Amino acid sequence: MHPDDAEQPTGSQPAGRRRAVRGSAPDPAADGPSDAPQDPGAGAEAGAAAEDAQGAPPRWKLVGPGLVVAATGIGAGDLVATLVAGSRYGYALLWAAVAGVIIKIVLVEGAGRWTLATGHSIFEGWRRVGRWTSWYFGPYIMIWGFVYGATAMSASALPLAALVPQLPVLGGIGWIADMPFIVYAILSGLIGAGLVWVGRYHALEKIVAVLVGLMFLTVVGAAVVTLPNLGEVLGGLVPRIPEGGLVYTLSIAGGVGGTITLAAYGYWLKEKGWSTPRWMRVMRIDNAMAYVISGIFVIAMLVVGAELLYSSSIAIDEGDRGLLDLAEVLASRYGTAFSWIFLIGFWASSFSSVLGVWNGVSVMFADFWGHVRGKAEEHPDRGIGGKYYRFYVLWLTFPPMLLLLLGKPVQVIIAYGVLGAFFMPFLAITLLVLMNSSHMPHRWRNGPILNIALGVVTLLFVVLGANQLIEAFSG
Repeated sequence: MHPDDAEQPTGSQPAGRRRAVRGSAPDPAADGPSDAPQDPGAGAEAGAAAEDAQGAPPRWKLVGPGLVVAATGIGAGDLVATLVAGSRYGYALLWAAVAGVIIKIVLVEGAGRWTLATGHSIFEGWRRVGRWTSWYFGPYIMIWGFVYGATAMSASALPLAALVPQLPVLGGIGWIADMPFIVYAILSGLIGAGLVWVGRYHALEKIVAVLVGLMFLTVVGAAVVTLPNLGEVLGGLVPRIPEGGLVYTLSIAGGVGGTITLAAYGYWLKEKGWSTPRWMRVMRIDNAMAYVISGIFVIAMLVVGAELLYSSSIAIDEGDRGLLDLAEVLASRYGTAFSWIFLIGFWASSFSSVLGVWNGVSVMFADFWGHVRGKAEEHPDRGIGGKYYRFYVLWLTFPPMLLLLLGKPVQVIIAYGVLGAFFMPFLAITLLVLMNSSHMPHRWRNGPILNIALGVVTLLFVVLGANQLIEAFSG
């Protein structure tokens, strides 16, 4: 038995049985939304709630599904975005980074609350919003996976291609020092696919925890050695938008750490064994702490941008190569060894996204395609490690290698930008509908405060999506 299995309540029910009882009575071991009204008809469901309340109180651990989804969402591109924001505006957008943490907590909490309260996956929730959601999600996930696979492999290869030839031992071996960039990219994809192939969630969780540790050591370490001005840092918490900085403000608040993997949270909750409303409080702590940690990464990169680049008027590339530019700046300021350490953190950030996407988005595809094929919701083919899951792992790995060879055709990138612009608004809108629908047990529906928060988040992502569409077609 896995150690985490021991934490599951003895009275937990199979998902199919939970779905038979749609409502949920007040549970002394779980929190409802603080602003949500109580269900007056909950007394009839007290038996189910009492069964769910049996056993020892659920325990929260630092490493959980929240850390996986947060680490997956914070990739090299997100670190560069905050780095560039810091290099252009100093600490003026620090408050937007903090707002971004709150926004992700709201979105991921909604996805987790839906899964725990209903026993259904987020895809099953989308289906209840309308058939149009499946018509959108199917093409989106295929095109997104094709392009993202190449992007993720490239991001993981960049720090390796820069670091390995510099190392004293490996750099002296000719065939390793001369290895083409594409080889590093292909190896990153193959290793990622191999690690998630069998779909062992607990192994994924442990690997991601190690990668997050490397990220913390390097990214936060880089911020610490710059000796930031604490007065200016605190001043950055005052909301203001610098001249010409509206798009950057919205991007930092809504775009950083926002990917399709936010919707994978419910699937990872199930794999963790957190599967009933009794785990609601644990889920919320897990989600909040994970995004506080990811917020620390984002703030650390903004500090680095403000202290090293903004103060010295140093410009860097706005793509993933911007982190290579930063490594050179760090080498000139603090020595080559420190830049090597930072490149390891760069790789950890990129490779954690590879593992999270290869696992989380693959199970989302399996759930979708299993439904298309008429499989029951609990059928193994619709879960992690099933044949549809493995098909999508291969889809993320091998077809994108063609883009690595062809240089990522512009038409595909534009298509990715168009579809990508609609996913976060899609997630926010569908959650807003689901959290107030009759499909959600009354106790766990949104109250006024949560609806206002999710409504603001929805508006933000609609604006961001529209801006991304304009950039895709005009650029």
